[in-house]
Amino acid sequence: MSSGPAGQTTRSSNGPPTETGRGAPARTFLRTVDGVTIDAAYDPGTGPSQDLAIVVAHGFTGDLERPHVRRAAQAFAQFAAVVTFSFRGHGASGGHSTVGDREVLDLAAAVAWARELGHTRVATVGFSMGGSVVLRHAALYGSAGQEHAGRTEARTDAVVSVSAPARWYYRGTAPMRRLHWLVTRPVGRAVGRYGLRTRIHHQEWDPVPLSPVESVPRIAPTPLLVVHGDRDGYFPVDHPRMLAAAADGHAELWLEHGMGHAEHAADDGLLTRIGDWAAAHAGRAGTDES
Repeated sequence: MSSGPAGQTTRSSNGPPTETGRGAPARTFLRTVDGVTIDAAYDPGTGPSQDLAIVVAHGFTGDLERPHVRRAAQAFAQFAAVVTFSFRGHGASGGHSTVGDREVLDLAAAVAWARELGHTRVATVGFSMGGSVVLRHAALYGSAGQEHAGRTEARTDAVVSVSAPARWYYRGTAPMRRLHWLVTRPVGRAVGRYGLRTRIHHQEWDPVPLSPVESVPRIAPTPLLVVHGDRDGYFPVDHPRMLAAAADGHAELWLEHGMGHAEHAADDGLLTRIGDWAAAHAGRAGTDES
């Protein structure tokens, strides 16, 4: 759904925040390298890890104001500062959703902002579409991608992918067939715009972006956690198992009993465990190499 791949160097161009300086809440608009404005918010958190920020990537049709996104952010704030943002085409952000392609640039701008605010360690946590985006972002901007000039400010130090697909164009469940109708049909995109507050790009992907399962082998040595519910109505458990297998022993896999799909299904206990994992693992690859 784009005119080109999302693997570009990312610079954030930030408008003036509501309050400036590390340690204070902030709200601003970031600008991606392809010129899209991204609504973003910063919470300094209450956790002991002052050098760590967790960047939250929401699912399709979400935005940073949604209650389930705020609940996740509040849980993670026990461990670190938290950056939330709305993907392009969602909420107050500009542009149109490309359903996981150029959203990598949105995440990269948010990660770069966290580093501009003084955080030396950044973990990314994504849900559903956001879960696929954090995997692709880590493949392009993680430790293994640091040799690419200009990408180090947008790199991630740990990755958590929750309820993500392993492969594109999956239509094996009724919810995914409805989603494909929403994205590919003009009337579906109208429903998305006026009913779900999500503006969806009308163009198909060209070229097709790297899939999540193709991205995973490129993430090492950055720590990776794959989380999935065994009652996920969108993507059955073969998806997380494919992702974990592609990591060849590098990733942790948590199959959560009784859990459904994404942010809505992640209870406070799971969110707390994810925050704890991120705090413990972000930056570990760099420590091991030193």
